[in-house]
Amino acid sequence: MGKVTADYWDKKYEIKDFLYTKVENRFVVEFCSPLKPGRAIDLAGGEGRNSVWLAKQGWVAENIDFSPVALKKYADYAVEAGVSSSCLATVADALSFVPQQDQVELGLIGYLQIPSGDLKKAIRRLGKHVVPGGHLFGVWHARANLAGGFGGPRDPRVLPTVGFLKRALWGQGFEIIECTLRDGQIQTQEGLKPSITVVLLARKRG
Repeated sequence: MGKVTADYWDKKYEIKDFLYTKVENRFVVEFCSPLKPGRAIDLAGGEGRNSVWLAKQGWVAENIDFSPVALKKYADYAVEAGVSSSCLATVADALSFVPQQDQVELGLIGYLQIPSGDLKKAIRRLGKHVVPGGHLFGVWHARANLAGGFGGPRDPRVLPTVGFLKRALWGQGFEIIECTLRDGQIQTQEGLKPSITVVLLARKRG
């Protein structure tokens, strides 16, 4: 499988509407609503639907994505939503990013479907920027989605399992609060579709 480039995603995002709509992910809402707002990194946040939602809840949200086209749509959306002062944008790859906010209370990864070795690196890099007591939350199309769900990649190499995500955090100073499969729904232009999702919530010790 070849490396997916920023140019590839720029072309996907170069449409009038939002590719993944402006509706925040339901699992982000479920798991992040109880958290006390602070600073957040939304890694590979694309057009920023979750970053803008976080900003509306009182977070200072930094959307890091390697697609300038996506981040321009995110910046415009933040202005439209009245939260531009709480929305930062950083053009960078998920494996080598240097955030504007070095230490955050929340690290978020939403549907970063990349090969397992790269995903492990991205999770661990993000985790280093989470302060003690802070949280890391992620949501992905699960490998089980190949057999029982709608949408998402059809390549098992980019579909994480519960076991993989737990191993990715071993030795990183995190206590796993929840890592499980969920019957989810993904937002499409045609509405919600059923999906098998894997979610991860972990708290950094200290």
